[in-house]
Formats: sequence, structure tokens, C-alpha cells
Amino acid sequence: MRVAIGSDHGGFLLKEEIKSLLTEMQIEFKDFGAYSADSVDYPDIARALSLVVASGEYDRGILLCGTGIGMSIAANKIKNIRAALVHDVFSAVATREHNDSNILCMGERVIGFGLARLITKTWLTTEFSGGRHARRIAKLEQSEGC
Repeated sequence: MRVAIGSDHGGFLLKEEIKSLLTEMQIEFKDFGAYSADSVDYPDIARALSLVVASGEYDRGILLCGTGIGMSIAANKIKNIRAALVHDVFSAVATREHNDSNILCMGERVIGFGLARLITKTWLTTEFSGGRHARRIAKLEQSEGC
């Protein structure tokens, strides 16, 4: 699995923590920024990361900001992206099993590092259930660009 990871300044410290987890899990990743806690515009990072996930160059993406909200909105503007804002383990499972989410969004100012690590690990290891959920994903894809 190849993972793209990015943050703005508000999610920078959490991104560094999640990069550590990815290394521990022996998952290949690329950091799309921010590279410090200096202010940056989250839509730029969300777009760059989302494009490489949508193209298939990376299997999944993780976007972090202060709340996760801005990143999830920006990522979901890109065709074939299903970015999910997640702050609990149940939702991490559900968004993979039911929604085949390909980008995980979290907020550094909302959850602690320990929970974020657990959510990330759960999200990365949960498979899409397919079946009736695949039909629903197809309907979502039909709505893109309307």
C-alpha cells in the first residue's frame, strides 16, 4: 500500500505523529506538506494530494488540519475522491466498509494523538465490503460534476 499524507499548519504535529505510525507499520508514504507549522493554505495541499490518490498513483491519502473539516471539503471537490472526516474508531471502520473512502481526514485540535493513531491503523486495515455498498458508490460517482 502506498499512502499520501499532508497537512496544513494546524495539522502539522499530528501529521508527524501519523508518519511515525506509517513507518512502524512499514507502509510506504509520501509527505505532501506542510513541512513546518508556518501558515499555509489547506486547499493547495488537499488538491495536490487528492489528485495523486484519484489517479491511482497512491492507494490512499491522509489529510490533517485543525479540525479536518477544511481538508475534507477541499478533497471532496476532486473527482473519484471519497474523503471522510473521522474522529472515532467506529466511523473509521464504517467509512472503509461502506463508503470505500480513499482519504482519511482528521483534526489535530479535535482529537489526541493516541486516538488518531488508532483511527489511522483501523482505517488502513479495514477493507471495503462491496456488495450493496458498491452500488451506492457507483451512484455517488454518477453525481460527480453535476
